[in-house]
Amino acid sequence: MAIVAQSSKLSNVLWPVLAWIVGLLFFFPIFWMVLTSFKTDADAVKPEYLLWFTPTLDNYLNMTENYDYWRFARNSVITSVFATIFTLVVGIPAAYAMAFNPTKRTKDVLMWMLSTKMLPAAAVLYPMTFLTKSLGLFDTHFMIILVLSLINLPIVIWMLFTYFKEIPKDIIEAGKMDGVDTLGEIKEILIPLAWGGIASTALLCFIFCWNEAYWTVRLTTTDAATLSKLIEGNRAPEGLFFGRLSAVSTAAVGPIVVLGWFCQKQLVQGLTFGAVK
Repeated sequence: MAIVAQSSKLSNVLWPVLAWIVGLLFFFPIFWMVLTSFKTDADAVKPEYLLWFTPTLDNYLNMTENYDYWRFARNSVITSVFATIFTLVVGIPAAYAMAFNPTKRTKDVLMWMLSTKMLPAAAVLYPMTFLTKSLGLFDTHFMIILVLSLINLPIVIWMLFTYFKEIPKDIIEAGKMDGVDTLGEIKEILIPLAWGGIASTALLCFIFCWNEAYWTVRLTTTDAATLSKLIEGNRAPEGLFFGRLSAVSTAAVGPIVVLGWFCQKQLVQGLTFGAVK
């Protein structure tokens, strides 16, 4: 018994310590990026200024005055918000149909949608670029919103399908018995019951849209360019300007980190609501 008690006490100490170590390892790149953003480009590559240096705001001032940060940030907000809304508008009815009116091919359709995420983006880069330029949609908000929506739609449908399957089908049947149509079932029954799952899905979709870099960099130049394009623009033939690059990266990830921090409770609740059995 004494050995078991000692082992239990040891576990109670080791697991929190291990959790802190893992947490610090994940946090360290963000900390280093923020630290480097307050260095000049010259100091950022000098070993003697690794930790002790004179902080400066020049990188942030340069970012807002010369790189028009707010325009890129506005484009990121517009594309991420509207792509998330469009994805949910399509994904909720699709997941509803598959969860409460399944067919023999429902699982096959779900697997096919998930398999599209395995397609290398580079494989369709040329046809996507050709089509967007041919249709006059290159470097437009509409095209970026459409692309981001299609990229995230399979994951959104899968998540919503999992959440909706947790809702007893009898509740939906009772709504039908009361004469509620399909749209009414979704608006008045399904969405209120699965609100936690829908909110967490929307948050994750927004984060994925915000962080998308491959397509936003390659399908935009100026008008619809997002923060990913601004980060990519700090690369030059002379090399990487680490001070400026860190400042731009910090300004790009900062809003989404703050959003995730304030919404972590809702995110965890939503993710556990529809846990796969």
